[in-house]
Amino acid sequence: MSEAPDTRSGQCMCGAVRFVAKEVPKTISACHCQMCRRWTGSALLEVSVPEDAVTWEGVEHIATRQSTPWAERAWCRECGSGVYFRMTAENEFSGTLDIPLGIFDDPNGFEMTHEIFIDHKPDSFAYAGERRQLTRADCVAKFDRLDSV
Repeated sequence: MSEAPDTRSGQCMCGAVRFVAKEVPKTISACHCQMCRRWTGSALLEVSVPEDAVTWEGVEHIATRQSTPWAERAWCRECGSGVYFRMTAENEFSGTLDIPLGIFDDPNGFEMTHEIFIDHKPDSFAYAGERRQLTRADCVAKFDRLDSV
């Protein structure tokens, strides 16, 4: 997909947290690490958006937890919906929010371009199409902070 990024909106399950995101790419990724699976109940299918391109309503309803020494996760205090994953350590992904695909008002029109922790993917998960796939070892080699995940 070569279309330019666009503007999209979304909200948590109860509507207490809403957002408008600009510069939304047409690509998504999947993370199969144990922490993402436990956080979402499945793989984390996410869209990476520049942090300063997202406008939030209901920020008083957003709770965060430093889930690793290098990242935090946020959710709605009212309904528990996950609202973003954010790197807190300085690296090439700093300054972006990984927003779960399921909280976008329109989750259509995206292309999955890569999966990480592919060797942790449950055997019952299968996504159509070809894409870049990284194992846990590939991820650790790229980001040494991940060695504790």
